[in-house]
Amino acid sequence: MTPYRFMAKGTRAFLDVPSNPVRQTSLGRRLLAASSVFERATRYYGKPEWHISHTVIDGQSCAVKPVPVWSSHWCKLIHFQTENTPADRPRLVLFAPLSGHFATLLRGTVEAFLPTHDVFISDWTDAKMAPVWIGRFDLDDYIDHVRWILAAVGGGAHVVAVCQPGPPVLSAISMMAEDGDRNLPATMTYMGSPIDARQSPTVPNLLAEQRDYEWFQNKMIYTVPAPWPGMMRRVYPGFVQLTSFMHMNWDRHVDAQARFFDHLVEGDEDSAETHRAFYDEYLAVLDLSEEFYLQTIEKVFREHRLAMGKFYYRDTRLVDPGAIRTVALMTVEGEKDDISGIGQTQAAHDLCRNIPQSMQSDYIQPGVGHYGVFNGRRFRTEIVPRINAFHDAFDRKQEHLTSSPHRLSRSA
Repeated sequence: MTPYRFMAKGTRAFLDVPSNPVRQTSLGRRLLAASSVFERATRYYGKPEWHISHTVIDGQSCAVKPVPVWSSHWCKLIHFQTENTPADRPRLVLFAPLSGHFATLLRGTVEAFLPTHDVFISDWTDAKMAPVWIGRFDLDDYIDHVRWILAAVGGGAHVVAVCQPGPPVLSAISMMAEDGDRNLPATMTYMGSPIDARQSPTVPNLLAEQRDYEWFQNKMIYTVPAPWPGMMRRVYPGFVQLTSFMHMNWDRHVDAQARFFDHLVEGDEDSAETHRAFYDEYLAVLDLSEEFYLQTIEKVFREHRLAMGKFYYRDTRLVDPGAIRTVALMTVEGEKDDISGIGQTQAAHDLCRNIPQSMQSDYIQPGVGHYGVFNGRRFRTEIVPRINAFHDAFDRKQEHLTSSPHRLSRSA
C-alpha cells in the first residue's frame, strides 16, 4: 500500500494549501478528505507517547514525569513520578496486556489512579524491535518478569492486571506465596482477564478451540523483515491481532471512518481531532514473540491449564493459587465484554480457595464492554472508586523491602 499512500499524501499536500482555489470547492474538499482518510488508514503508527504531564492530588496540581526505573530486554517498568507528594502513598503496579497494543493503551487507567496512588506500569517490548541475539521470550519468561517487577517495587504494593496478564500474574503471585516471598503484594485485582476462558466463551475463545495448534502456527506466525531490528525473528504481528479485533466490530469502524470523512468535508475540526486521537492509539500495535503467543493460545485458551490445576511453570513446577492466603483478591468484569466473557475473571475466586471471603471482592460493571472495564467515564466514576476503597481496606504501610525503585536498574 506504500505507493498508494504516497500518492494520497501528495494529493493532500497539493490540496491543503489555502491559496489553492480547488480547495474551496466541494470536489476539492472531498478529495482532500478522501486522501486524508486513506493515508491515515494505511500508515504505520509507532509507539505513542504517554502525554501525561500533570495530575491533581489533594486539590493541588502536580507535575508528572514517566521515568523508567527497571528494565530488561523485554520490558521497562515505568514509574509516574509526581512532585511534592507524600512518600508513603500506596504503590500501584499496573500490568499492561501484551496482546497487540502498547502499554499507552492504559493511559486513561494511569491517569485515573494517579490522584490516589504512586503508579508503576509494565511497558512491554515490541518483538519486531528485539534483535534475535537477545533470545526468546515465552509465557514463563513473562512470569519471571512479574516477579522481578514486584521485587523492584517492594512488598505491600497493589497489583492490577488488565486482560491478558491475568493468568501469568496470578501464577507468579501463587509461586511467591508458596515461597514465602517478602515482596508479596497487599492486593491483586484482575480486570477482564481470561483466568478461565471456558466461562461464557466469546468469539476469540471459540476460535482458539475450533482451530488446531498447527493452524495458529502456520497462519498466524510471520518472520520480521528487514530493516526492523528484530529481522528474522518469528512473531505474531500486531496488525494481525488488530485486524481480528476490528472484524469483531467491523461496521462500527467503517462508520467511524465515514463520519471522519464527513467531519473533514464539513470542516468540523474538533470532531475530526477526536477521531484522530482515538485511532492514533488504536492503530499503534506491537508484535508478540512466536513462543509467547503460541504458548498462550495452547495453555490459556485451548487447554485451560491454570483453571484446571494443570499449569506447570517451565514444565517442572505445578502452580497452585491455593497457596495464596494473605493477598486480598478483587475481580472486575464488564457486562458487555466480548473479549473476556462474564465468569472468566471471577474464576480467580474459586482458584484462590484459601483467601478468606472477607478479603475477596467481585464487581460486574453494567453497560460496558471490554475497553470500558479499564477506560472511559464509567471506569473513572464507578470502577475506580471501588478499587480505591478495596485498596484502602487492605493497604499495608510497609517500607520498601528492596532497593528503592528510583535507583534500581536491571538488565536481564
